[in-house]
Amino acid sequence: MFHPRKRYTVPLPIRAGWLKDSQGMGRELLLGDRTLVMGVLNVTPDSFADGGVHFDTARAIEDGFRMLEEGADIIDVGGESTRPGAGPVSVEEERRRVLPVIERLADSPDVIVSVDTYKAAVAREAVALGAAIVNDVIALQYDPEMAGAIAGSGAAVVLMHNRGRSRDMYREADYRDVAGEIVSELDSAVSRAMAAGIPRQAILLDPGLGFAKKAEHSFDALAFLDRLASLDRPIVSGPSRKSFLKAALGDVGPGDREWGTAAAVAVSIVLGAHVVRVHGVKEMADVTRVVDRLRESAERSSS
Repeated sequence: MFHPRKRYTVPLPIRAGWLKDSQGMGRELLLGDRTLVMGVLNVTPDSFADGGVHFDTARAIEDGFRMLEEGADIIDVGGESTRPGAGPVSVEEERRRVLPVIERLADSPDVIVSVDTYKAAVAREAVALGAAIVNDVIALQYDPEMAGAIAGSGAAVVLMHNRGRSRDMYREADYRDVAGEIVSELDSAVSRAMAAGIPRQAILLDPGLGFAKKAEHSFDALAFLDRLASLDRPIVSGPSRKSFLKAALGDVGPGDREWGTAAAVAVSIVLGAHVVRVHGVKEMADVTRVVDRLRESAERSSS
């Protein structure tokens, strides 16, 4: 039932002024022993999932710390909506939205912050202010400077499967073998990253549920999530409140998709996800604890 989940150690950058540990090592992200929760903090006025409640900087910072108290291991800060049909945001505006939030949250070395961006300038500045992970929803295919910026920063990177921009991504939703094509295209993304100098051990992979995929494609991608393990990198799964869930739940709004999200998160963990990216941190942290406990029982029984 449970897909084996390999353990990984992902190196993270050390912010200026932080001390290394007693062995001279920097920070590391340990993946595999338990499922990590990545809390979504959208600093946008038009987030599909929360209606833009975090657009105010002070509110976003407050909610980021609340997510940590509720069980988030990583806070993923984004300044541009990537919902289908969304328009682009300028570099200047994205900086204005996310950098103050990232700087405040990352002020403590105990907080791991991810920046959700596909722009090199934003990624570079975010890491300089303390972000440890760059979450690129287009897997280094938009900004030609992005791969080099990440390589030079020492940050880890999440490469997400996607095709096209938000405005026209569904035009690219044409598959014969959804899982096979996702694996093949993410394999190419890993090669692209490594060619630019990003270490393989710093790469995580996301199948991109809901991105350039119709509902049936996202369900197929989730059902065969375990096939991503063939690329030998940690897996990030982000089903939270996505519109593909409506194919099973009916035409309900994002706020009414939490039970569906819980089911998708549980399946993600069963099939080997190392990290789940969610909006409802408190509830989904409970889901991860229960499924992880079941994983432990299954592993003991099979040993």
